[in-house]
Amino acid sequence: MRFSQRMLIAAVATTAMLVPAGAAMAHGYNGNTMFVPASRSYSGAWPVTISHSQRSNGTGCLTLTENGSGGSASLVFGSHKYPYGSFVVVNGILVANITEPLYGQNGALMFIAHASHGHIRQGAFENIEGGSNFDFGALAFGMKNGC
Repeated sequence: MRFSQRMLIAAVATTAMLVPAGAAMAHGYNGNTMFVPASRSYSGAWPVTISHSQRSNGTGCLTLTENGSGGSASLVFGSHKYPYGSFVVVNGILVANITEPLYGQNGALMFIAHASHGHIRQGAFENIEGGSNFDFGALAFGMKNGC
């Protein structure tokens, strides 16, 4: 069944009029056609600690900037700065992918963790180079805006 553009606009306008003013103020618009609690935002600077890894143990700062159901990501880890990346949160799982410039190709630093209600918990770290697993470890997140 196809909706015409006019019918879709009328449905969205009708739905918007049904949301009470108090609820609209207490919730943020996430860029899709639904309201979500503002407390579910993952935007911010998150301390990350990698442990039980062969080459990547340490603490850094993963910065997430939300734009809808995902967004951009950057990482500062030790003296290295990685400005390019992205993230999504799907079914309570955060997946952040940071581009790692290498010789002649790019690698990826992957951060995978449980996420719900604006909080990120423990997870796993993986460093992918040349299309293969180069390193991995346990991942822990600190408090939002803690770095």
